[in-house]
Amino acid sequence: MTPHAETARVSGISIALPLALLGVLSAALAVETEFMNIGRRDAAFAAPEVITIAPHEFEYRDATEYFRRGLAVDAPKREANVRMPLTVMKYQTSLSEYDRCVADGICTEPEGRSATSGDYTPVTGVNYEDALRYAHWLSQKTGEHWRLPTDFELAYAAADRFPDDALGIDADSNNPALRWLADYEREARRTASIDPAPQPRGWFGVSQTGLADFGGNVWEWTSTCNKRIDLDKQAGVDEPDPTSCGIMIAAGRHRAPMSTFVRNPKGGGCSVGSPPDNLGFRLVRQPSFIESIEDFTRRAAADMLAGAISKGVRRDDDEG
Repeated sequence: MTPHAETARVSGISIALPLALLGVLSAALAVETEFMNIGRRDAAFAAPEVITIAPHEFEYRDATEYFRRGLAVDAPKREANVRMPLTVMKYQTSLSEYDRCVADGICTEPEGRSATSGDYTPVTGVNYEDALRYAHWLSQKTGEHWRLPTDFELAYAAADRFPDDALGIDADSNNPALRWLADYEREARRTASIDPAPQPRGWFGVSQTGLADFGGNVWEWTSTCNKRIDLDKQAGVDEPDPTSCGIMIAAGRHRAPMSTFVRNPKGGGCSVGSPPDNLGFRLVRQPSFIESIEDFTRRAAADMLAGAISKGVRRDDDEG
């Protein structure tokens, strides 16, 4: 058998195995899904418009407050390589979308509702629990699993629109004047607000990934609990329990730790720094088990094919 024929044979086997696995699992799960929420979805209900963020690498600065010698220091930034796609609402949840949940008696009327709010204006005046209730209601309506994004996921989706809140001061610097000046300038930028009134969807443009309106004047609830780390302590840091966390991260033009009960961020509910103009949210659609298997199989087939081709090229080079 020639090297090229051997490479083709290996490639065929590499692709056939994961595809066969997909076929078996899909057939087995087809019956199971009849007993899941997918079978109870409201066929007349229109799901929100979404975008899917393709896997890519990006730099992420941890959503954690770090301190050394009692002074705030910048959280570390790391290279993150995301392997799975992320499906997220293109737009923030609108007032008209949220009103359907209110009409069903599940969601609470938003606070400070404006009489001029249009159908496609983002809902604001909602707290963390309101967002969770809406996610649960939407999941029941669509038969899909919707949830709040983590801060990491929102940074991944927003790409170039996600802020870097770093002070830019050397963590070992003992000069309090430099830190005070950097913090003052940062807070001045944060408080230089544009028109705080919510605007129709699309008003603030889109990110490189296609996410609309992030970083405008509506901050978005995430499922990330606010953490504080003292770098001078030797003991390990305990991860907070999200189910009992009282302060969650709202992300927008800057990160804002917010008490979960707050609907009006201007009312003194911001735990630190400049308060957001408004509080709203968008949701992530969690892939079904079948979709996860399909994506895993596609990636496995692509990796196996690439490996087989690479081996064939090396073998040809060796023989040449």
